Amino acid sequence: MDLLAELRRRKVLAIIRADGPDRALDCIRTLVGAGITTLEVSLTTPGGAEAIAKARAEFDPSVLIGAGTVVTAAQADEVAAARAGFVVTPAITQGAHRSVELGLPLLCGALTPTEVVAALDLGALAVKIFPAKVYGPSYFRELRAPLPHAPLIAVGGVDAAITPEYLAAGALAVGVGSPLLGDAGTGGSQQELATRAKDFLKAVADA
Repeated sequence: MDLLAELRRRKVLAIIRADGPDRALDCIRTLVGAGITTLEVSLTTPGGAEAIAKARAEFDPSVLIGAGTVVTAAQADEVAAARAGFVVTPAITQGAHRSVELGLPLLCGALTPTEVVAALDLGALAVKIFPAKVYGPSYFRELRAPLPHAPLIAVGGVDAAITPEYLAAGALAVGVGSPLLGDAGTGGSQQELATRAKDFLKAVADA
């Protein structure tokens, strides 16, 4: 499957942080049921790799499940063993380097133009501009002027209301954590999570 093409088509990457693997899996089920089918489980979640392995065993390959906040080489090895479909990092980490070595598609965190180029030179499939809210949607237009072909994903402080602005400014997709998950990862309402998911999908459809 062409992950970059799927990110362009689906446009929303859900970022799951939970208090354990079972809660993370509950969130994945809710989000997939609501129509969000590209998801990353952050390794700040206790048992995050376990959640990825369980989700990968449960869902069809059309549901794309990756690992987020991969910082170390050992974490990259762990999520590869859990059959993560891609890796997301907050920066150009040792985990990013190891993911490229393993052949895992990498969405590498960066902020400045120098970091964007370095991430692409490393072998990143796309660059996660993080934290996007520092400069907002207009920053994506500025980045794409000298780097028109750089595949950029907006992550960090992206809510449903501003999602269309990031997409219009050149982001191929948005990565959304807290504005989408709310407290669902720590025992909050899964029904409310489903409602927020539909709000994000509507924002994408309206963009």
